[in-house]
Amino acid sequence: MKLALNQFLTPFRIILLSYVIAMIVFSILLYLPISHQEGVTLKFSEALFTSVSAVSVTGLTVVNVSETYSYFGIFFLALAIQLGGIGIMTLGTFVWMLFGRKIILSQRMLIMVDQNQNTFSGLVNLMRGILFVALIIELIGALILGTYYIRYFDTIGEAYYQGAFAALSAFTNAGFDITGQSLIPFANDYYVQLVVILLIFAGAIGFPVLLEVKEYFSKENPNFKFSLFTKITTTTYFAVFLVGVIGIWLLELGHFYEGLAWHQQLFYSLFNSATSRSGGLATMDVSELSIATLLFISGLMIIGASPSSVGGGIRTTTLAVMFLTIWSFALGKSDVKVFGREIHPEDRQKSFIVLSVFILLLFSAVILISAFEGGKVPLMAIIFETASAFGTCGLSMGITADLNLASQFILMILMFIGRVGLVAFLFSIRRKETKSHYKYPTERIIIG
Repeated sequence: MKLALNQFLTPFRIILLSYVIAMIVFSILLYLPISHQEGVTLKFSEALFTSVSAVSVTGLTVVNVSETYSYFGIFFLALAIQLGGIGIMTLGTFVWMLFGRKIILSQRMLIMVDQNQNTFSGLVNLMRGILFVALIIELIGALILGTYYIRYFDTIGEAYYQGAFAALSAFTNAGFDITGQSLIPFANDYYVQLVVILLIFAGAIGFPVLLEVKEYFSKENPNFKFSLFTKITTTTYFAVFLVGVIGIWLLELGHFYEGLAWHQQLFYSLFNSATSRSGGLATMDVSELSIATLLFISGLMIIGASPSSVGGGIRTTTLAVMFLTIWSFALGKSDVKVFGREIHPEDRQKSFIVLSVFILLLFSAVILISAFEGGKVPLMAIIFETASAFGTCGLSMGITADLNLASQFILMILMFIGRVGLVAFLFSIRRKETKSHYKYPTERIIIG
């Protein structure tokens, strides 16, 4: 019995189960009367949706956070966001080390799965580094925004309270806000927007990248060189960001941007491109954008952030490896080379599998929600909502609360899979690899 249980509870399944338990625990905490404002009645399904959205650092909500939750509720929400942002195993490792416990092999395996790593080497130091970097960035962001917010709020305490939550939400790309209007009140405050964009970048670029940048500037290793992962991730992330800025600007020139000053057009484009990658915060009502722009932003949300980051989507490395593979094929090459290195064939295969499964699940979700809603919700809004949920972005055209329970449950599943990652999800349902004792003759088939 115990052997069968150990065989069933693979590291991938344990990680998935850990996130499920976390979501259930926080849904109970958010459902408690102490978590609500006086006179507010909350359904358990609403608390569950908020919990799933928080732990998956998405930001889609079926209630107005600022009008629904008390300070206790906001605290539980912030804790869920922090847990989901840096990962269950990061906090778990910190607790283990705090009590002087040795990190054993099975726990290192869980860390490796949770942070999407390929080797056991340096995992504990990685966890320490992630926690340290995350808390430092969030603290700096909270101090900068809190100090600046004094001009917007009545008391210093309220200013720093709002600033701390905004910094946490931006760095973890959670998309939650306690203003009740996201960042729309700061639509013309470019200082706030730049700080938030930098925090979104810091959370979405990937923890390994941040740690390598830290090591580079520390000068501890004079022979230090950036890894291939960092080079590909950084190049792809900012290339897609620039494409997003230009694309949104061109698509909205004759629509939402008509009559706006150049600097307004620039910052709407900058912010929408940054937040579409997983941030979820908004400086405008996105439903005012054209259908072409909404489809374009849906594509950005599908791409998402980098691996081993706070964001979701197919991830930047998946896009990069796919593009490089296609480019090499067009040049008549069988291998894929970049930055003086060759991409492993298994990584190339994995990238196409991730995209294929992502599109299949997304397409299925759109069909099911369309069927459940019976044509009452525009198709564009459903596509946008599902892309936002699966990419753990959090941007919405305002339909989340109006969807029926079945549709909301589908969004919760998408947010969950988006948070744990498609690779971890696929490995959790994958059967144990078995060696074949015979082979059939190979035969070519027509493709395409």
